[in-house]
Amino acid sequence: MASLDARRLGAARMRLALEFPVASPDDAGGRIETFTAAAAVWAEVRWLSGEERSRAGRDEQAARFEIVIRWRAGVNAGMRFTGQGAAYGVISAGDPDGRRTRLVCLCEEISS
Repeated sequence: MASLDARRLGAARMRLALEFPVASPDDAGGRIETFTAAAAVWAEVRWLSGEERSRAGRDEQAARFEIVIRWRAGVNAGMRFTGQGAAYGVISAGDPDGRRTRLVCLCEEISS
């Protein structure tokens, strides 16, 4: 019988791009943040919760997801996953059992 980790990783059926932020100067003395692809990964994406809220006078919907991928060092808050018309900002990433077999990321998708 397969271990729990193998079953969870076997559920990774969505192909996503893992991206990291890159800051560059703009013409007004500020900076522009763009994202650059670091890797293409297979992921299990599970919806956790959602809410409607108002930010800066604008209504938006925020949904939280758990995204599980194979272990990968260097994934942290500020990075994002993109794919299938969605972008999921990484809030936190961790190795729940310390065995470096999978990485569990808490992410948020925001749409207006």
